[in-house]
Amino acid sequence: MLTQRGFRDVLGCFSTGVVLVTADHDGAPVGMAVNSFTSVSLDPPLIAFCVALTSTTWPLIRATGGFAITILSDTQEDVCRVFSAHGADRFADGDWTRTPAGRAVTADGLGWLDCRIRTVQVEGDHELVIAQALDWSIGADARPLIFHSGRYASLRERSDAE
Repeated sequence: MLTQRGFRDVLGCFSTGVVLVTADHDGAPVGMAVNSFTSVSLDPPLIAFCVALTSTTWPLIRATGGFAITILSDTQEDVCRVFSAHGADRFADGDWTRTPAGRAVTADGLGWLDCRIRTVQVEGDHELVIAQALDWSIGADARPLIFHSGRYASLRERSDAE
């Protein structure tokens, strides 16, 4: 019998990176961690991610019309855990900076994108968000934070023999 748990487990076999999605809502920064992030198009530069309909943070970000994406490094697992928790003061710790558009991004992320929402559509129990990247920058020279089988991981360096 096919179950939601089984479906989730098989999808957990697929490794993903992790990003933060941040914006300012009513003068205060808001944000969430997302592992369903992907590129969609190079021309125009489009990205996508999915967010649960039960999210309390996404409606605040959505209302602003845009957001920043920070691509997390493997040294940022603690930041990711805070952004994944409910009720946490997500911006209390960490080294934060702002994009030219004024959105918060971590100073030590692998890179950031500043985006404008193009479309949002409900698909099952999630919303599929497609946004256009208006600005971006490469950041730290580090390894990405990976999410696999419900755990965080890091890429290991390959030896010359491999």
